Amino acid sequence: MSQDLVLYNTLTRKKEVFEPLTPPFVGMYVCGPTVYSDVHLGNCRTFVSFDLIYRYLKHSGYKVRYVRNITDAGHLEGDRDEGDDKFSKKARLEQLEPMEIVQRYTIGFHDMMRLFNTLPPDIEPTATGHISEQIEMIKEIIANGYAYEVNRSVYFDVEKYSQSHNYTILTNRQMEDLLANTRDLGGQDEKKGRLDFALWIKAKPEHIMRWPSPWGVGFPGWHIECSAMSSKYLGQTFDIHGGGMDLAATHHTNEIAQSEACSHTQPVKYWMHTNMLTVNGTRMSKSAGNGFLPGELFTGNHPLLTRGYSPMTVRFFMLQAHYRSTLDFSNEALEASDKGFKRLMNAYKLLEKLPPSETSDVDISGLKQRCYDAMNDDFNSPVLIAELFEAARIINSVYDLKSSISESDLKELKKLMSDFVINVLGLHEEQAPTDDIGKLMDFIINLRLEAKNNKDYVTSDKIRIGLSDLGILLKDSKEGTTWNKA
Repeated sequence: MSQDLVLYNTLTRKKEVFEPLTPPFVGMYVCGPTVYSDVHLGNCRTFVSFDLIYRYLKHSGYKVRYVRNITDAGHLEGDRDEGDDKFSKKARLEQLEPMEIVQRYTIGFHDMMRLFNTLPPDIEPTATGHISEQIEMIKEIIANGYAYEVNRSVYFDVEKYSQSHNYTILTNRQMEDLLANTRDLGGQDEKKGRLDFALWIKAKPEHIMRWPSPWGVGFPGWHIECSAMSSKYLGQTFDIHGGGMDLAATHHTNEIAQSEACSHTQPVKYWMHTNMLTVNGTRMSKSAGNGFLPGELFTGNHPLLTRGYSPMTVRFFMLQAHYRSTLDFSNEALEASDKGFKRLMNAYKLLEKLPPSETSDVDISGLKQRCYDAMNDDFNSPVLIAELFEAARIINSVYDLKSSISESDLKELKKLMSDFVINVLGLHEEQAPTDDIGKLMDFIINLRLEAKNNKDYVTSDKIRIGLSDLGILLKDSKEGTTWNKA
């Protein structure tokens, strides 16, 4: 296609023509999950969005090295680097080794990503597997005069860095505003400045995850992890760094500062960020009681949901909003996406049944151009999907013999739908339960209902718990009982 790929760069706050540092090779780094908490929908939206970007870059002929890290050092508590060891808490509570917890959540994360049909990254480094690289980077930052040691912890000197660099280049915020919104040290903190952040933290005696370093036994700060891993696998400067917009103000701002302080060069050419999630117009959060886990969305086991939705319906729903736009969850929006997804997949299946004609009265070439134009405009998946609905209309019209399509145009249309529906959007048809399984579940649900009517709640609960152990979840409502695979 003739149009250049254009993307929005958070660093410059404008759209730019994408020009890789060493074409056709592209280095892309996305901040991955912390594997001691359940993957929330905000994470999923980010990873689905960058899966779309990864797929389209590959489709466009770029050779992409996609790196997505795993944060498994187990010490995050917001952005304040206070060294709260969440792994220690879980390990002691559940009597497990910390790496057992890491493994459990990593497997769960990978299973969730497979449900959403995301392609695996080319490299998936872990923070605990790159301690030596982080230590070496900290040593270099200290040697360059941008960090200091206090009581066996090491802190980044933001004030010193800001004298020669633009610390807020990514967000364009004023330093005065940052200082005004940061608590006063009040002689209680060993850091020199209120904005300084930890590169290395001295381990308390009870801290399980700890490593030796030139400054004593401790563990790395959150921000240094991504800087060390991205530079190792993509170089001191690479093409694309992505994540949720909530990471820009602190995590990504500090990544830029660390990397420049270490290597004296801007680490990333294009910064890209996904927007937040809302529920019925209100920001999604645990405190508001409107947060969903993906599993709750699939099963419908949530007070705000009328039913469950399949992973492909949820993926399609996410892609119907531009990655930089707010995505609002509601039952009405999910129902519409479910219908839209089925409409698109039904049209895709009809392609093999279309009768070719001698001539065409449909414009497949123009449709193809518009699909590429949409994706070349900052990966505009909503516009692409609108064009694919037009393709679905054409397919249905030809199938109903209201329009004609030539053999060459039909071949082009089949390739177009395969390229964009399957390969770029990453959608696939989902298997419906077989009639036999459906009949069996109806029989079991009726048995449970009979037990409940007889006030035999022990048997009723036993059926529900037994099905849950087998990965089948029941949801009771006024209309009856429905079931979904977990």
